[in-house]
Amino acid sequence: MLRKALWTISAAIALAGPAAAQLAVPQLPLPQLPGVQIDGVLETLDVQVGARAAQLLQLRERALDRLLRDNRDRIERDRFGDLARRGELLVMDVEDATLALAVAAGFTVIERTTVEGLDLAVIRLAVPPGLPLGKAQAKLEQLLPGATISADNLHLGAGTAARATAFAARGASSRAIATSVGVIDGGVGSTAPVRVQRGFASGAPRASNHGSAVVSLLSAAGVRDVRLADVYGSDPAGGNALAIARALGWLTQGGAKVVTISLVGPRNPVLARAIGTAQQRGVVIVAAVGNDGPAAPPAYPASYDNVVSVTGVDRRNRPLIEAGRALHLDYAAPGADLWAENATGRAGPVRGTSYAAPLVAARLAAALDLGPAWRPRLDAEALDLGARGPDKLYGRGLLCSACRPAR
Repeated sequence: MLRKALWTISAAIALAGPAAAQLAVPQLPLPQLPGVQIDGVLETLDVQVGARAAQLLQLRERALDRLLRDNRDRIERDRFGDLARRGELLVMDVEDATLALAVAAGFTVIERTTVEGLDLAVIRLAVPPGLPLGKAQAKLEQLLPGATISADNLHLGAGTAARATAFAARGASSRAIATSVGVIDGGVGSTAPVRVQRGFASGAPRASNHGSAVVSLLSAAGVRDVRLADVYGSDPAGGNALAIARALGWLTQGGAKVVTISLVGPRNPVLARAIGTAQQRGVVIVAAVGNDGPAAPPAYPASYDNVVSVTGVDRRNRPLIEAGRALHLDYAAPGADLWAENATGRAGPVRGTSYAAPLVAARLAAALDLGPAWRPRLDAEALDLGARGPDKLYGRGLLCSACRPAR
């Protein structure tokens, strides 16, 4: 029971870590447990953890409530209970004559947009005044039965951002990787090794610890052409599905061949469509499985078809106790005992599947340097752990085991 409880605490920690940078909510204090490092993780277990784990579960609920309470003008829950941009719905696959039924019922067209780079047509609708998002979503589905309708769901980071220390990060030596890698995350500081960054939220690009750590790990692993799309900025409702779709379109149009996404959220039709289109145009998408534990619902975008889903392991190559799950698992990579740079360029410890994903993305980009058939190269490189062959703990094997930076 204790182990199952610990699997579910990472959402509270994610809100206290990446969310502080990405969702602009106050950082919440976490109790420090004897023998346990709480930095988005539980490193070891002892007899005192049981009671404290229950406290963390309560903290998670308080954090979610606080996020909603502090940002009620920007965030609410959709009909499935997932966080989304307040008062807006996204619609695809609808004719103007049919859409007129929604307008007559009080819905208002905010924007008709085509996602550049993906040619994806999306209509943003404001819900009728005073109507909760969930009820508006159900009503719109009745009005437009042939349309694809969703809330603009939010996505949170899947790991804890670096804290400033006096140490310098030193990555594992690697040959330069030429294939362009895109990152969808928070922004990075001016010293980060990115070719270009662009914002897809209000106040973006804005430096964040989470995005900076992901980029620094890519750089340490040898990637030389990194392009960053900031989908958070200073927007409390940043990380929404439409922002991620737009970011993916920009990266696709800009020539990124691999895109790594260390964010997790619910299934969303707009983002699913955007990912499928990018894949058809030759982009390989890598995504973290999140840190809500194997008892949690499948994480997206890691669970979308053909996305390379990544879990994390510790220094002993044990699966992270907080690692989430996807509908399929491709690879594992180090997700603990890593050091990465934060938004100020200082280095600190990071842990979570967020930081395993860019390591897999780097190895995938290196495989693409040698030609389009990347899967056989990665499979040959992967260390088979656990049950022989692909399994639910390590996928097709462990990649980048030598990528843990020395310190």
